[in-house]
Amino acid sequence: MMRIVLLGPPGSGKGTQASALARRRGIAHIASGDILRGNVKEGTELGRRAAPYMERGELVPDELILDMMAERLAEPDAAEGYALDGFPRTVAQAEALDSRLLEMRQRLEAVIYLEVPETELLRRLSGRRICPNCNAIYQLATMAPKREGICDACGAELIQRKDEQPEVVRTRLQGYARETEPLLDYYRRTRLLHEVDGTIGVRSVLAEIDRIVKESAAEAAGKREA
Repeated sequence: MMRIVLLGPPGSGKGTQASALARRRGIAHIASGDILRGNVKEGTELGRRAAPYMERGELVPDELILDMMAERLAEPDAAEGYALDGFPRTVAQAEALDSRLLEMRQRLEAVIYLEVPETELLRRLSGRRICPNCNAIYQLATMAPKREGICDACGAELIQRKDEQPEVVRTRLQGYARETEPLLDYYRRTRLLHEVDGTIGVRSVLAEIDRIVKESAAEAAGKREA
């Protein structure tokens, strides 16, 4: 059983790593951003309330996130373990998550923080393009589509998300620094935090995370047996 959190600023690669780790470990990849965007697209009550914050690049208020994530963690696939991507984003959310896990008789095994300089984050996010049809992701500088503006997989026209336009990206990074970085101190105190250089390449980052996960799992198993 493996339950981990991936932390890092927007563009640090949390989604890519959480997805790869979930496939490798056979656990659920739970991305709060994907859930929120799905609600916005479907026009749910949560989506309508969250949309204005997301369009401005601001953090969605805790009260809108917590109920949504509690429901998601209770779904059957999460029972086998999960990689949380984009949640928690504040200390209040982390405390609420701890309380929820305690009620469920669960605990986190590790918290991974991906470190990436702001200049690199701006480059990554401002150059990202997404297929609205099949959700394929491209990076203009490093992984551009074969035809400019067209998805390789399905031929749809690529888009830039509103929250990845340069001026909105800066707001998102400021919000991250203000609200999310205190999580590092929170998880340091619990001795769950592991910091990983997010610029060493996707495969190298995944290998480092996988090493941490294995060591954390072995340590947790040793505590249970003691």
